Amino acid sequence: MRSEQEVNRAIEQYSDTVRRICMIHLKNYADTEDIFQTVFLKYALSPISFKNEEHEKAWLIRVTINACKDLLKSAFRRRAVPLDSLTEQAALLPQDDRDVLEAVLSLPKKYKDVVYLHYYEEYTAPQISQILGKNVNTIYTLLTRSKQILKEKLGGDGYE
Repeated sequence: MRSEQEVNRAIEQYSDTVRRICMIHLKNYADTEDIFQTVFLKYALSPISFKNEEHEKAWLIRVTINACKDLLKSAFRRRAVPLDSLTEQAALLPQDDRDVLEAVLSLPKKYKDVVYLHYYEEYTAPQISQILGKNVNTIYTLLTRSKQILKEKLGGDGYE
């Protein structure tokens, strides 16, 4: 079990990342907060010692993605209709940003994680391959395909 100071430091350092990943997957503030608590509880109780901050961040990202997947697979979730949606919150964004957000959210799941980690968290393809447990060439392929899909959805070269 980790000390309170260590857990507080991790929450302060990684809370934005965990929340953004949750919002991308869950599109719901209440579920995001539930998973946020779950992730940091797992962190607090985990006996794993991390090599460095990058290893710690990668572990938190992986745990967050897995927790989101578990929630989305749950029987309750399949039958529930979310009250809040990210697209409603997107109405507050400028139109160009809203278009990009909607395009990214409409990507097939296998592309969303890769796009988020690469463009929002600024991970390289080799780092993403380690986080997601996929071959680095697969990551390059997913990035290339997702760029092409986004280019088509957003209407050309204006968003590169």
